[in-house]
Amino acid sequence: MNADQVEALAEAAADGVEFDGFAAGTEGEGYVLASEEGSESLVHADDFADRAAEYADHVTNWYFWHAVAPQAQPRWAFLRWLEDAENTRVPDRYDALHEGVVSEWGQLQVTTTLSEDGRRSYDLRHADDAGAGTDEVETHDDPLDARTIAKHDDRGRYRPLKTAPTLRTGWAFPDLGPAELVQTVDFLYPATVQNWHRERAGELDVDHWEQTIARQSGIYGVVETWNRQEGHDHVNWVAEACCEDSQCLKRREWEYDDETDLDVAGGDGEFPCREPCSLVIAAARQWTKLEGEQSRTYEFELTPSEKEQIEAIIDAVAEGRTEEIREADIYDGANRYRTRFLRAKLFDDEDALCGVPTEPDEE
Repeated sequence: MNADQVEALAEAAADGVEFDGFAAGTEGEGYVLASEEGSESLVHADDFADRAAEYADHVTNWYFWHAVAPQAQPRWAFLRWLEDAENTRVPDRYDALHEGVVSEWGQLQVTTTLSEDGRRSYDLRHADDAGAGTDEVETHDDPLDARTIAKHDDRGRYRPLKTAPTLRTGWAFPDLGPAELVQTVDFLYPATVQNWHRERAGELDVDHWEQTIARQSGIYGVVETWNRQEGHDHVNWVAEACCEDSQCLKRREWEYDDETDLDVAGGDGEFPCREPCSLVIAAARQWTKLEGEQSRTYEFELTPSEKEQIEAIIDAVAEGRTEEIREADIYDGANRYRTRFLRAKLFDDEDALCGVPTEPDEE
């Protein structure tokens, strides 16, 4: 506890302080200090600094949350959530903070620690790098660096959806202040803190599929045509393709409309998704064009194992597992060599499956 904190408390006591199980007020020319641990002191002004030191943890905690932490409600609430401030008494919380309180936010791990004057320091990194030393990862101190980190995955591929579970590993922000921590999280997962806070306050404004589609114009306006033709079923397909936990860390809160829920689960993410995102709308536009084609009947000759192998290939691609399938694992239907053998056997010189043309007039 330092002199600035004592002076700030003395000034605030004139209006009364009541926060996290600690209270301070004035009585005559002196002060009254009290904590939920059962201690109460009537303090003369000349002795205020010495007696306030008996409540050092409470004083530094109050000062941090009112003079150091960002005061914007979403950011303030998020920082409180990181150390479970609403459910843990100050002495117990300080004991935990001295050791480091670990929280996860999507694929992020945040470790909150405490300094002697009550200030918090935050270590932010990918959860997969938990326990890695600072010499084992790239270290950063500028929140703007998070923009570059979020741009590509571990394989160098561009990430169009920032809340996809593909955030790259191998980096850390080992010593961020409270404002810098929330700013960095915002760059990695835009608007997630704000929407999380709106939901907790009962103020999350959700735009369902029907509302969102009605706003589309230009090249995306064609989605509304598909919407009228296919209705509820195709939105289930869209949600299953794009909005499950394996594809996006947000928890989908939007449905087909105010009265019609989708059949697909919304996910278990910590932060909500309040409307179909631009990636979903762009994908739906392409599916609108593809689904506009007339269906045809094709006849192929496949063994039962070949049918199952095609199913395995589609599933592996859809779940992003192709990189995990070892070349030596020839028992997996999506194995590269097994797939190449299937192609060699079933494709003709024009790359047509079983020699069957896509268009009838190609025969």
